[in-house]
Amino acid sequence: MVSPQALSEADRRTVAGWAADCAERVLPLFEAEAPDDDRPRDAIARARAFSRGELRAADEIRRRFVGGRAAHVVRSPAAVAAARAAAQAWGVAHMGAHALGAAAYAAKAAGLGRPDRADAVGDEVRWQLQHMTPATRAALRRLPPLGEDSAGPLGSGLLASGVLATVIREIQADLAST
Repeated sequence: MVSPQALSEADRRTVAGWAADCAERVLPLFEAEAPDDDRPRDAIARARAFSRGELRAADEIRRRFVGGRAAHVVRSPAAVAAARAAAQAWGVAHMGAHALGAAAYAAKAAGLGRPDRADAVGDEVRWQLQHMTPATRAALRRLPPLGEDSAGPLGSGLLASGVLATVIREIQADLAST
């Protein structure tokens, strides 16, 4: 049985571009610490290529963990979160719910990267919501609420607590209200 977090391939292609946009906004936080490591930038580029139909889902599913390994070469929490945002964007080829993971990690990275700005996370979430296309909104509305289905990223794992959960719940509440 396919998880409701998977989304159809067409929906995954729709949300992959938005996820890449979210991750790209915080990429400089990673690159400032590891300028020669191109894995997060490549993950974002591959998410965009997948969204345009240039890459096959099956091929990307096998390769998606490469981008996430970049989080292990940096020390600052902001850089780690930025690398994870890129990896989550790439993971959309496998499961659509990773788009919300990309947004959550990007918002977390933005907050960690700007500790002097109390609303940096909120500002990032507002940007993310404003940059969703109607098709992206429609696709993301098909995902189950965080914590409702355990068969994927929106289950009880890393995305279900702390700032990541707060961001995802805020995005899902906005999607439900429009």
